[in-house]
This record gives sequence, structure tokens and C-alpha cells, in this order.
Amino acid sequence: MIHQPLQRIGLYGGAFDPPHTAHHRLAACAIDQLALQRLYVVPTGDAWHKTRTLTAAIHRLAMARLNFSDLPQALIDARETQRAGPSYTIDTLRELKTEHPAAEFFLLMGADQAAHFESWKDWQEIAQLAQLVVAPREQVNTTVQVSHEWHNHPQFRATLLHMPLETVSATDIRLRIGKGFNPEQALQPAVFHYIQHHHLYLDRHDRSL
Repeated sequence: MIHQPLQRIGLYGGAFDPPHTAHHRLAACAIDQLALQRLYVVPTGDAWHKTRTLTAAIHRLAMARLNFSDLPQALIDARETQRAGPSYTIDTLRELKTEHPAAEFFLLMGADQAAHFESWKDWQEIAQLAQLVVAPREQVNTTVQVSHEWHNHPQFRATLLHMPLETVSATDIRLRIGKGFNPEQALQPAVFHYIQHHHLYLDRHDRSL
């Protein structure tokens, strides 16, 4: 069988600590609206912008595989967790572009990330290599910015996903588990059971994203 080269590829990076239902909805929405043939879900390694220590990569990768298991286009990619030093989106995007030179790339992010996009390493090159795709978040008023200012930005293209505002937060999930509460509705059942089995996030009181 001859496999045709991929033409439309999404990249969805993040801590995924833990991956939750809002992550899943964003991925499913992007796959559908953008007709993605593949979506690389890339848990971050050494996150330069995080002030806290992330949960071990082996757990975040395992939870991500469970969280996105029903999306056949989604591929959990471990490359950033295997990379030495700080983890940057531009490095991953360059590698994927080399692997799929003919593909069009779409970089998924939440509005909270989009609000600080111009602080990202080599953001101008990122914007040249991929179209930015932004999901609305209730706590960030980025919809007007994306739909108006970004639409005609001279240095990059951006698309706003048509989906409900998301209120689920990984920070809140960690805090609730650490305080003994049950955040089961914000998690896929398999992810929730994994967290319970491995006793993750117990006695955690961090408040950073």
C-alpha cells in the first residue's frame, strides 16, 4: 500500500499535567474544523516558562495517550521530553517541517497562551511555519484580538476555533486532588483512574499554570 504524504498537520503542545476534558475538546474540534490528517500532541519537556516542577514525563505521556485515545488522528509525541535543556516550540516545529516538507502546519493554543505569543522564542519564525489556531478561554478576552487584530497581522495568520468557552484548568484539578476533592468530571475516566492508581498530585498546592 502506498501512503500519501500528509498535507494538513496540527501541533498541540503543553504540559498536559494532567491532560483533561478541555484539552480533548480542543483537539477534537481542531481535527474536525481544520480537517487535520494528523495531530501531534507534544507534552513539554523542560518548560522554560514554568515556575514549578512538572510531573514526571512518563506519567504525562501515559495520561496523554489515555486522554486522546479515541482520536485516531492524534499521535502522542515524546520528542520534547527526550530533548536536553529547555523545551521550545520552534525546535519541534522545525523538526516536523523537515519530516513533512510538503505539509501545511497548524499550531494549536489556548487564548491564555496566545495572549503572550510574541514572548515565545523565535515567534516570527513559528508564525511563518504554521498557522496559529486559538481556542477561546473564559478568563482571557482574546476573541476580539484574534478575530480582528490578528486576522490582518502582517507577520502571521491566526484562526479562532469555533467552540464553547473552556473553564477547565489543570491548575484547579491539581489543587482539588491535593486537597482531597474529586475532579472526575474534568477528566477522562481512564486518566482519573491513572492518577488514582499512581497517587499523583497528592499534597500539591501549586498555583502556577
